[in-house]
Amino acid sequence: MSDRYIQNLFADRIGGKNYGKGTEIYKFEKIKRAKRAALAANPDAELIDMGVGEPDEMAFADSVEALCQAARKSENRGYADNGGTLYREAAARWLKNVCGVQGIDPATQVCHSIGSKAALSILPACFVNPGDVVLMTTPGYPIFGTHAKYYGGQVHNLPLLEKNDFLPDLASIPADVLKRAKVLVINYPNNPTGASATPRFFADVVSFAKKNNIIVVHDAAYAALVFEGRPMSILATPGAVDVAVELHSMSKAYNMTGWRLGFVAGSPLIVRAYADVKDNTDSGQFLAIQEACAYSLDHPQITQTIAAKYSRRMDGLVGVLKGLGFNARKPKGSFFLYVRAPKSAFGANGQRIAFESAEAFAQWMITDRLISTVPWDDAGAYVRFSVTFVARNEADERRVLNEIGRRLGASRFEF
Repeated sequence: MSDRYIQNLFADRIGGKNYGKGTEIYKFEKIKRAKRAALAANPDAELIDMGVGEPDEMAFADSVEALCQAARKSENRGYADNGGTLYREAAARWLKNVCGVQGIDPATQVCHSIGSKAALSILPACFVNPGDVVLMTTPGYPIFGTHAKYYGGQVHNLPLLEKNDFLPDLASIPADVLKRAKVLVINYPNNPTGASATPRFFADVVSFAKKNNIIVVHDAAYAALVFEGRPMSILATPGAVDVAVELHSMSKAYNMTGWRLGFVAGSPLIVRAYADVKDNTDSGQFLAIQEACAYSLDHPQITQTIAAKYSRRMDGLVGVLKGLGFNARKPKGSFFLYVRAPKSAFGANGQRIAFESAEAFAQWMITDRLISTVPWDDAGAYVRFSVTFVARNEADERRVLNEIGRRLGASRFEF
C-alpha cells in the first residue's frame, strides 16, 4: 500500500504536508558531515573534537558501584513514576549543603526528571496557551521554546551580548510582548557563552518576575561546574521559590549523560504542575539510577574533581587562543569557551580567507585544521570550544592543546 497519504497527515507543528521535504540542514548535522568528510580525506590524522557538549569520561567508579548494588534490589525493579524518596531527599540536601538553599521540602518542592531535556519539554504544557509568549535567551538551548511553539505559543528572544556580560537585558522587552509573557527561561552557567549569573542578576530576575506575573525556569545543568566559589542557585535568592523552579542534571557535573536523571525544584505549585504532566508523559527513571545518583549528590567532591579538570584545561586553552589573537577569557564555570570568530585568516603564502559568519569559520576549522567547534551566529559571530576533548591524562591534555596551537599558528587571524 502506498504511504503517500501519510504525507498529508503530519501535524502543522512539524511541517504538515511539507514535513521532510525541506533542504535546510541543521548546523549540528553540517558539523557531523564535515567531520566525516575531513576524516575520510585524512584517514590517518587526528581530528580534535572541541565541539562535543558532554563529558569525555565515565561516571566515577563509586557511583557505578552504587548503581550495581541498587540494581540488584528487588524493590527497585518496578515503575518509578514520580517517586524516588532517596533522590528527592538527596537533591534537597545538595541544594542546602552545596548551594546554600534553605528550607526545600523534598516531598513538595522536588520531583525527578529524566534529564533536563525532558523537563524542558514537559514544563511548557503546564503554562503555554496559544498566543502566550515565552522569553528566552539567544543563543541557547531551544527545547523549551520548541515545545512552547507546539502549543501555539510564541518565543521572544533576548540576545546575550558581550557588552552585557552575556546577561539578558530585561528592560529591552517591548511592553506588548511583556503583557503576553508567561515564562522567562534562563541558563547559568550558560551554554554556549560560559557566562555566570550574579546574585544581583538573580535578584533582578525575581523582582522582574513578580512585577510582571511571570514564572522563571532556570536551567542549571552546569551549576556545579564552577571554578571559584560555591555553585549558585536562583533558589537561594529571597522570594525565588514563590516564582521559580530550577532544573538540575546529573549529566554534566557527574559524567552521567546516558543515565538520564535530573530534578526540578522550587515553587511547590509549579513542581506539582510539572509532576502532574510528567505523570502523563513518562513512568519515571529506574529507581536504581535514582539511588546511585542520590549517593553521588551526597559526594560533591566528585563534581569538584571534575570542575578542577575543566578549569585546568580551560587555562591551557585560553592561553593558546589568546596567543593567536582571540578574545579568550576564562569563564567562571561550565566547560565552554565562547570566543568571537575571526573575520579572516592568512595562510603561510599570504592568501586571505574571508569568513562571512561563524559557521564559515567553523567549517574551515574542521576542513582545513581538523579541529571541530560549534558556531553561533545568533547574536554576533562566535564559536564555542568545549574542553571535554578526549585526553588520557594531563600530559595528553598538554599535547592536545599544543597541537591546537601548532595547527592554528600556521595562520594569522584578522578580527
